[in-house]
Amino acid sequence: MNELKEIMEKFVSSGWDLIATPSQAWLDGKENTDELISAIKEADAECGNCGCELDPLYKKALELLTNEKEKEDE
Repeated sequence: MNELKEIMEKFVSSGWDLIATPSQAWLDGKENTDELISAIKEADAECGNCGCELDPLYKKALELLTNEKEKEDE
């Protein structure tokens, strides 16, 4: 969970509203995991290969969020 928190903090500090806003909501405990996953997927599609430090974080965040969601659904 710490890794996911660190990723969300990086997304917030990016200043890119697409991922910063839902990431901040997640950090504030007001998460909507489906909205967050959707935003990260969109960010990955738009910017996932630009070479910035966030590129690998999109995929890692999606993996961690999906695993977390699956555990909740059990």
